[in-house]
Amino acid sequence: MRNFVSGLLCLRRGPWEIVATVLIALGVFMLMQPFVMWAFTYSFITTLVGTVMFIIVSHFPE
Repeated sequence: MRNFVSGLLCLRRGPWEIVATVLIALGVFMLMQPFVMWAFTYSFITTLVGTVMFIIVSHFPE
């Protein structure tokens, strides 16, 4: 866990890719659930932020 947090603070690719991937998965989950309308409403923006974040983070150093 300590390496993960230090990787986030040092702007390393691995930990930030994990965060971006979780955001994308969360956005897709929010899109597919039929129960909570606010989650469905913000699902596209969550997926979009995760995708753009993944594109930016892929240029970070290892």
